[in-house]
Amino acid sequence: MSSAADKRPSVVVGISTYNRSDVLRKSIQSALQQSHKPLRIAVIDDASTDETPSLRGEFEMVSWERWDENQGYVHARNKMMLTASEDYYVSLDDDAWFLENDEIAIAVNYLECHPNVAAVAFDILSPDEPHRHSRGTRLSVGTFIGCGHVLRLSVVRALGGYAIFPGAYGVEEKDLCLRLIDSGLEIVKLDGVHVWHDKTMTARDIVRQLRSGVCNDLTLAVWRFPGRIILQVLVWKTVVNLVFASRQGHLRSCFLGICDFLYAFGKIWQNRKPVRRSSVALYRALARAPRAIVG
Repeated sequence: MSSAADKRPSVVVGISTYNRSDVLRKSIQSALQQSHKPLRIAVIDDASTDETPSLRGEFEMVSWERWDENQGYVHARNKMMLTASEDYYVSLDDDAWFLENDEIAIAVNYLECHPNVAAVAFDILSPDEPHRHSRGTRLSVGTFIGCGHVLRLSVVRALGGYAIFPGAYGVEEKDLCLRLIDSGLEIVKLDGVHVWHDKTMTARDIVRQLRSGVCNDLTLAVWRFPGRIILQVLVWKTVVNLVFASRQGHLRSCFLGICDFLYAFGKIWQNRKPVRRSSVALYRALARAPRAIVG
């Protein structure tokens, strides 16, 4: 005879980590304190050179995997999602943690009640956005933030997980959300159901991330946008990235990202799989103005 817990949807919390042993402990502890069961926590140590391997003995209840060569968080997330047997995948950055003990339970309950919702975005707090919101409001949104969200794994498997972009960092969430929307599915943000993202600078190379993000942003336009608007989107994205980089004092990184994109353009074009124009329009509309969900 099966127990009530056996009938609950299963969840895996995936944490990809690299050289952040100082904050990783807090991330794992917050996941362990979550009320939803059954719950498994998986950590991929992406070739850390700090004290991260020593945490394995402290958290023996966690599923650990160590890579000898750094492959990046996108590869790690795909490995954890596409090999998992669970129903849902909770993405948690190694410098992010839950503030209460019920966030996963609330998100999974919502997903169980709304089969057309493929992803739930947590309400992300950070040092530059620290103010909590009250719970209750639900918003239909265009995308989620990678440091804290829940994905329906049956959908993720069907879509093949995150696409692997030329650059190691940035845009993969936007790309997945575009494909989810194109599949007729929704992304919902739960206001007040918080994850704290500490945005630690440990093991963070801002210059490299900006270069990679520019290349990937232009790649996204080629891969997913309909042919009639690719050129105008590429021009618009190039201008936006140049303006942003200029304001941040990183023009060189932006130019290098554009060069990376141009160098890889042939291979990028070969992997082109555009979504419908209506999907792009809906994504853009929700990105500009999320819609409140009533009922």
